[in-house]
Amino acid sequence: MGVQARVLLCWLQVLCAVVFGDVWKVEIEPKMDALVSSCVVLPCTFKYPAQQQPSSRIKGMWHMKNNREHFIYHNDPTRVLENFKSRTKLIGSLGEFNCSLEIDDVKNHDNGPYCFRVELETSQKDKFSFVDNCVAIKMIEKASKPELQADISVEEGQAAVFKCSVRHTCPSHQPTFSWSHSGKIITSYKQIDHGKWEVESFLTFIPTKEDDHSSVTCTVKYHGKVEGEMEATIPIFVKEQATLSHILIPTLSGLGAALLVGLLCFFVVKRYKKRIAELQSRNDNGIWSRLSRMSRRFRSGEGSSGPVGREQRRSIWSRFSRRGQGHQIDMNLDKRANNVCTVSGNKPFSKPHIPSPKSESKTYHGYDYDDDLYGNV
Repeated sequence: MGVQARVLLCWLQVLCAVVFGDVWKVEIEPKMDALVSSCVVLPCTFKYPAQQQPSSRIKGMWHMKNNREHFIYHNDPTRVLENFKSRTKLIGSLGEFNCSLEIDDVKNHDNGPYCFRVELETSQKDKFSFVDNCVAIKMIEKASKPELQADISVEEGQAAVFKCSVRHTCPSHQPTFSWSHSGKIITSYKQIDHGKWEVESFLTFIPTKEDDHSSVTCTVKYHGKVEGEMEATIPIFVKEQATLSHILIPTLSGLGAALLVGLLCFFVVKRYKKRIAELQSRNDNGIWSRLSRMSRRFRSGEGSSGPVGREQRRSIWSRFSRRGQGHQIDMNLDKRANNVCTVSGNKPFSKPHIPSPKSESKTYHGYDYDDDLYGNV
């Protein structure tokens, strides 16, 4: 092709862009993430001004932005750059306006940017390159760990559900999941944004006592030569199912403890009462108890009315007075026994002898003073 022909072709493209600018359109994601050694899909849809054509009459290409002749994908494999051969392909139908491109075994230098070009095999051979709408790729060196969600405390005999999810940018090769525990597994896929996808895996099983204090691990494997497997682990604790024994055992234990405490308190109180009774018995036989009884008798005597009470009080005080007077009489009689009395005429005479009170037995009427004062000592 001569220089003049190329210039003419460029002018035709510019003219088409001006005239049909409102219908030559492409929708792409300008920035994409790609996991190194895995794959990435660049989402793309387009429109052209001519009448809708079948896929066989449409050619789609992807090329470098800075050089339209450096194709990373072409329907003629010989025109693809050596570094991209057998690594790129269209996964959409051009007849349905889908120009999405898959790049497999992503390399560190596959940054782009990349642009889409369409050619229509019509009478005029329409062509258009969307150099103003290209895709740049950000390289992810290490895969992200999956997110594991579940209740760590589960009920024995009740179904437990564990959810493991991961996001990616290669819907043509979804990540795969594996679980450390057996059970029913359901996997779902959904698009969360333009060019971003999420895959979820659900594990359902019935926990038993053997599962208590164990763990569940979710492992994700990415497409390609990604080193290692990303995993997430969560501990689980199984609560035993409530049965009749779980109700009776705590109840009986509580009643037994209450009964034991009650018996202990009963014996302590009984021993305490016995000790108090012994102390009271000792006090009743002592001198202080007898004095207390005498005091009560004396107070009862004072409180009594009539001649009997007055007589009792007089007899008590008369005992004290007579006992004192008796000692005085004895002393006076002893003195007088040795004296000789004289009368007129100087003739002595002797008085008749008065017996000493000591030689006679004393008889008191009323209360016995000694018994009342000293008791039965």
